[in-house]
Amino acid sequence: MSKSAYPVKLPPSIGNAARKLAKEDGVSLSQWVSIAVAQKISSVETADAFFKRRSQGAEQAEFLEILRNAPDRPPDRGDGLVSADAQ
Repeated sequence: MSKSAYPVKLPPSIGNAARKLAKEDGVSLSQWVSIAVAQKISSVETADAFFKRRSQGAEQAEFLEILRNAPDRPPDRGDGLVSADAQ
């Protein structure tokens, strides 16, 4: 298996946590990060496949009709959008 190097800059708190967890798992930081990236790729690809399956057979016109019939009211508390300035 060939390997590639990808220099990554992490905030100190994340780097420290990753080193600690790698040590607890008994693996190198590099191996621990590789596993973490593989897990993230797996979850994203799984989510992508899920949404592709769920959207099969969906019709845009039906979706737009559902949106047109949605009540015209403000979102429930906690469901509103947060502006970038407020984060």
